[in-house]
Amino acid sequence: MRHLRNLGLGSLIALSVLSACAAADPPAAASAGAGAVPLRDYTPSGVYADFLAGRFALAQSEPAAAADAFLKALAAQPNDPALVRQAFFAAVLSGRAAAAELALRLPDDPVAQLVLVGQDVRAGNWGQAEQRCEHLPEQGLPQLLRPLLIAWTQAGGGDASAALATLRPLADGRGSPGIFALHAGMIADLAGLRNEAAHAYGVSQTDMPQMNLRMAQVLASWDARTNHPAAAQHVLAALVEGAPDMAIALPALEAASGVRVVGDAPAGMAEAYLSLAGALRAQASDDYAMIMLRLALDLRPDLTAARIMAADILSGERRDAAALRMLAPVAQSDTLAALADMRRINILLQMGQRNAAMEGVNRLVAAYPDSPLPLIQRGDVLRQTEQFKAAIAAYSAGIARLAHPGADDWPVFYDRGIAFEQVHDSRSAEADFRTALRLAPDQPYVLNYLGYTWANKGEHLTEALHMIQSASEKRPNDGAITDSLGWVLLHQGHVAEAVQVLQRAVEQDPEDPTINGHLGDAYKQAGRLLEAQYQWRRALTLNPGPEDVAKLESKLQTPATASVASGRQ
Repeated sequence: MRHLRNLGLGSLIALSVLSACAAADPPAAASAGAGAVPLRDYTPSGVYADFLAGRFALAQSEPAAAADAFLKALAAQPNDPALVRQAFFAAVLSGRAAAAELALRLPDDPVAQLVLVGQDVRAGNWGQAEQRCEHLPEQGLPQLLRPLLIAWTQAGGGDASAALATLRPLADGRGSPGIFALHAGMIADLAGLRNEAAHAYGVSQTDMPQMNLRMAQVLASWDARTNHPAAAQHVLAALVEGAPDMAIALPALEAASGVRVVGDAPAGMAEAYLSLAGALRAQASDDYAMIMLRLALDLRPDLTAARIMAADILSGERRDAAALRMLAPVAQSDTLAALADMRRINILLQMGQRNAAMEGVNRLVAAYPDSPLPLIQRGDVLRQTEQFKAAIAAYSAGIARLAHPGADDWPVFYDRGIAFEQVHDSRSAEADFRTALRLAPDQPYVLNYLGYTWANKGEHLTEALHMIQSASEKRPNDGAITDSLGWVLLHQGHVAEAVQVLQRAVEQDPEDPTINGHLGDAYKQAGRLLEAQYQWRRALTLNPGPEDVAKLESKLQTPATASVASGRQ
């Protein structure tokens, strides 16, 4: 989980802790005079306490609480520039209206100017919006946005020719013209310039061979509206090939393909923000991406693709309630309603609300009787609630609806294999794991799981070691995979090496009872009995399953470790 403490926003948000701290009265701990308050007895209060509360809330990925704290501090210390920036940043991330007021106080901040651009657009002040966009930096984050936003403000002001002139050199130039061509096509499309739109859409499709949702919707809409229904279906089918979860939305996407996706300039600007958010997510820059999504939703609250992406970010940060609120406005009539419903189910499951998750799954199964995805998701819910036989039945029904399982379908075989293993059907489990590997030969989690299963049984140890080594090379910082590597080494008698590897696994995942127990086993084989007992006792404090509890307690009662407990080696 990425926290907002790792902001890295550079010139966008020049945070200054020292300035904000200076705004509050410091404790007298440094003074040796009479009446000085020892630092250990000092409790922050007033502006300083609110500032610290805001910083802590940001570190915990809670921008709404941070905004409350910073705005409270700012009310008491209204002229502190660092507090203004902190409050503004938190207000943007939490979707607060206060962001626009604070933006007026930050004339040199690009994000603040983007917030004000949105205000101008909603008020119809296209000239003012264009001027603000012209003054955005031509480097860094605004570099891609600047020409897109300028073009859309020109189009919004009624000058499509100027807008296309802004984008044409970029759309026909070198580098990556696809995104500029796509927006040029949408502007020409709105203006009724069919030849220009056709050319621009063609460039975008050539330069951006990897189809994404919004591009597919735009191009399919164009094809459908220009009497090329087969081409529209081909575009949407290509989308599903790259993103199998889109299959459940395919009928709705096809039905809506005759409707123009972007109907006005504000919607076009929202698409620009959404495009950049997607690129930032691909670079693991979720903090930047969330800002772009907030800006998009300010201009177009019904942009469901933005809501789904934002919910993914929020749930990844375990801000589950906020993720559900983000998805709440999505209507069942929306083209992407099924995708939003699937996200809700996963979030509810992550929150431990299993009954609500299952109710959602059952509604999806009934609503989409031909799709494998709701059945597979039902299997996920059942497996995570340890109803393994029912999970196997659900997965099997979903698999039966997969006409031609491909590389992206490996997870369902992997998950069914886990369920088979839990009901002690090793043969079926291994068959599913092998199918998953055939579909995705380098998938580290399948390599790890099958290799670990063999090692646990003392079977195929050489092959198991090679599989887990391959998985470890792909995921060197994954504690579970590192644990598997140490475990198979221990089974092969490489005790010293196993100890080192399992120590690294515990460092990577210190709260896992299985990994701690395995390190105890390795210590025992290495003759380090006191350390073995410590690891087993620690594993017992980490909520292991009932079977593991019995095994750990049994190990602690063996004569060798009992002697350690009584102080004898």
